[in-house]
Amino acid sequence: MFNPAKWQVWEDPDGTVQLIKRLLSENIRSYIPRYILAFVFMGVVAATTAASAWIMKDVINEVFINRDKMMIYTIAGAVIFIFTLKGFSTYGQMVVLSRVGNAIVADLQNRLFKRLTEQDQSYFDRMSLPELTIRVNTGAGSARSVIEMLVLTLGRDVLTLVGLLAVMIVQDPLMSLLALLIMPPAVIGVSLLVKRVKTYARRQVVSNAKIGATMQETVLGIRIVKAFGMEPAMHRRMNSSVSEVRHQSNKIASLTARTSPLMETLGGFAIALVIFYGGYSVIELNKDPGAFFAFITALLLAYDPARRLARLNVNLNKSIVGVRLMYELIDEEQDLQVVENAPELRVKNGEVALRDVHFSYGEGAALRGLSLTAEGGRTTALVGASGAGKSTVFALIERFYDSQSGDIVIDGQPVRDVSLASLRRHIAYVSQESYLFNMSIRDNISVGKPGASHSEIEAAARAANAHEFILELPNGYDTAAGEGGGRLSGGQRQRVAIARAMLRDAPILLLDEATSALDAESESKIQAALETLMAGRTTLVIAHRLSTVRHAHMIHVLDKGRAIESGTHDELFEHDGIYRRLCELQFQNRSEAAE
Repeated sequence: MFNPAKWQVWEDPDGTVQLIKRLLSENIRSYIPRYILAFVFMGVVAATTAASAWIMKDVINEVFINRDKMMIYTIAGAVIFIFTLKGFSTYGQMVVLSRVGNAIVADLQNRLFKRLTEQDQSYFDRMSLPELTIRVNTGAGSARSVIEMLVLTLGRDVLTLVGLLAVMIVQDPLMSLLALLIMPPAVIGVSLLVKRVKTYARRQVVSNAKIGATMQETVLGIRIVKAFGMEPAMHRRMNSSVSEVRHQSNKIASLTARTSPLMETLGGFAIALVIFYGGYSVIELNKDPGAFFAFITALLLAYDPARRLARLNVNLNKSIVGVRLMYELIDEEQDLQVVENAPELRVKNGEVALRDVHFSYGEGAALRGLSLTAEGGRTTALVGASGAGKSTVFALIERFYDSQSGDIVIDGQPVRDVSLASLRRHIAYVSQESYLFNMSIRDNISVGKPGASHSEIEAAARAANAHEFILELPNGYDTAAGEGGGRLSGGQRQRVAIARAMLRDAPILLLDEATSALDAESESKIQAALETLMAGRTTLVIAHRLSTVRHAHMIHVLDKGRAIESGTHDELFEHDGIYRRLCELQFQNRSEAAE
């Protein structure tokens, strides 16, 4: 469930500058040559903008006052050249910045996804899919927005403003001072809006995550939604979240738009003062009218970059929220303590042992001092009620989590001390609800052994009783399985997953009721294939149906995180404990249970 409390880490307003410094230092260095080219284009745009204001002096003095016909052609040609150069420079600036921005987004998305896959299982237990999606997509997009805003501010707006101010100062320093009187109140007014914009931007991200969470739950649980008539309830949840986003978006738009009346009003006062003073100077003091019009033109052209600069802080703080989300993912510490340059796991006999293992997911303990051994090359079954700790044992063996105390060892090697890649390479896993990726059947099977030949893949499929149904699919082995394997039946998905495990050919095999989704005929065939696969391998089986494990070499009965009974089927049945009661509940008669 989405937890808004997680998002309160943004309350530190003093970290914004450091965050921006980090963003720039990590993402601009590789693109410095292209940014230099963009700055050259922006410098040309700024120079031509200033030149278009400067030339107004000659337009007024030479054309309208001196009536020089030759200057008409000269000035007209100069104007054509100035604006053509400005147009091509603007084009170059936009193309370069767009390509750099797209490259930054791509690099950051790849970096975020790589960091995401490096996180341990506990991280995914804490985070929902919508939250992760927002961090990857919004984070990368926000980073691009922040960088582009800063680059455009420095390269386009500041340079343009400096060029136009230079024109203004050269024409009349005193009028320039009058025009700059609007700056202090503009800065004060905009700063008052920033804090409120940040608040609503944070709330907007939270609400967007709620929309994603509702969408995810509805799509994944659509059968339950329809079967129990939950559509109105889900509609209400979605409407509530959408209304929140709309409200926050409206507030942000309103606050951002307030810079316009502020700047327009202050700009009006500045222009009025300049017109009053400039007009008086021309009429009463006989000053150069061309200089006055050049000044007015520069002042009017300076309004747009000045307005963008005034709104920079507001827009920056809207995007910085996404940047914080991005770096929270990048900086997330793993719960697993990974040893650098850890040695490879070396499997000889394949004995797996848990020694006084304690583990909890949260407040409640899942394992309470569990000790058991799965002998190398033999089959060990774990049975017990739901919540007894069976799946937790598998998760700890594959080191999705680390135990709070105790050790899990393979052939005497603690799994904490060997490389994760080598540990998982020596284990094949088939779950009760096998997940397939949205790619071809061939590629799903080859996950077990990347680079496997078609003959190897086909052999694994035949052994898993999957080859025949695969050939009946529209494109055979090239048929897409669909998201989560949704284009296949449950039994078909299970057989593909078993083929994947067979192709892996690992010395340790973990089976979580691997035949549960099969019909009786397929189950018998798969069971035979699994027996072939299990021969000579260390196999741990989670069993809910005791008929599948009665021939296991060792059965451990788990209850509340402890192994309370251990032995073969016959030994445990004679013991007259929990295992015997489970057998009598599942089998039709006492004689069948005892077989």
